[in-house]
Amino acid sequence: MIAEFLVLIALPALLAVAAGWDLASFTIPNFLQLALLAGFGLFVAAAGLSLPLIGWHLLAGLVGLVIGFGLFAAGWIGGGDAKLFAAMALWLGFHDMMPYALVASVFGGALTLALLALRDRPLPAFLAHYPWILRLHDRKSGIPYGVALAAGAFILLPQTEIFRLAAGA
Repeated sequence: MIAEFLVLIALPALLAVAAGWDLASFTIPNFLQLALLAGFGLFVAAAGLSLPLIGWHLLAGLVGLVIGFGLFAAGWIGGGDAKLFAAMALWLGFHDMMPYALVASVFGGALTLALLALRDRPLPAFLAHYPWILRLHDRKSGIPYGVALAAGAFILLPQTEIFRLAAGA
């Protein structure tokens, strides 16, 4: 029951908060990544994962961190996005990491194109009273990829190994 709660409620809630925070401020606070790490630790205990499986998930998280910080170093994503990707790689493991990266990339591309198109249009006056919308509409602002990372997880989660493990716990 705890494993199901973590995968069905806690993980999506943390991702939704990360996406909303990124959308509003272009940052994802470290406490959210720490909560994702702690949640995975609880999931490991609740689902009774074997030591080899835990090791593979840890390695996937490390690979996700290297990939994320490579993208950060190239200037393509922010540091919070890189850490969020690594946290999701930890949760998903190698089995689901590549499909997740693909789905999140598609969402990221769509988000980028949508924001670029909207930034070419004048902002309606009634929206100009919200600082976060002004920041989002600013052509010099980045793209809140945390939104795409969360959306990718929401779409993929029901087909993942951790979902099946939580259902069987």
